[in-house]
Amino acid sequence: MPLKIPTIIGHRGARNYAPENTLESIHTAADMGCKWVELDVKLTKDMVPIIMHDDDLDRTTNGHGPVAEITYADLCNLEAGSWFSESFSGIKIPTLEEAIEVILARDLGVNLEIKPCPGREKDTAEAMLDQLSQYWDDRDRLLISSFSHVSLETAAEMAGDWYRGLLLEPEPMPNWAELADYLEVTTINIDGNEATREFIEEILDTERQILAYTINDPQTALRLRQWGVDAMFTDDPDAINDGLFKPH
Repeated sequence: MPLKIPTIIGHRGARNYAPENTLESIHTAADMGCKWVELDVKLTKDMVPIIMHDDDLDRTTNGHGPVAEITYADLCNLEAGSWFSESFSGIKIPTLEEAIEVILARDLGVNLEIKPCPGREKDTAEAMLDQLSQYWDDRDRLLISSFSHVSLETAAEMAGDWYRGLLLEPEPMPNWAELADYLEVTTINIDGNEATREFIEEILDTERQILAYTINDPQTALRLRQWGVDAMFTDDPDAINDGLFKPH
């Protein structure tokens, strides 16, 4: 069964309009009409799953150093909004639990990317899936994805009935198709700005759905749709929605 997924997925919430991977960003995406969002999951030092993209705190918080070396208690003292805009100053890095509460309240689907710090590929997947299984029961509105084969392998073992997606780098490894078979993934998530038509046709030959990241240009979105891409992650849902669906 293919995954019923909307064409437009809010990347890290609505990243052009609110600080990425925050509750505010999820709400903003929902307010803009997104039916799904994509979020990144990492672990604190004391194994609390949080919504965060980078291995280090520096870019999106007022903290410094590796995420893997900060406890949840210390993380709570950081703020994650003023780097984006003063109007967001004081907001926090959410836990996975807090993010899921908002996603359920806003009736969204979600692509959770397992984004482990180096060496924590299995631990991050286990902690995330353990917690997720306590709150989430709608199989059709969840996609677990990762660049990490170990994380996806763990997801297959722990939650085999949840849909999985294999993330590929702009230059995909030669054995991506064998890996996709081994991991039993439903989607292949590709860099849509770099992908060629030939490569997309190779994926279509495997009868998997194709999700493209991170598409902010309406012309690129139109081209990818024509080539057979099923869905796109975007920082700018309004622009891509207008480009794809409004008459010109």
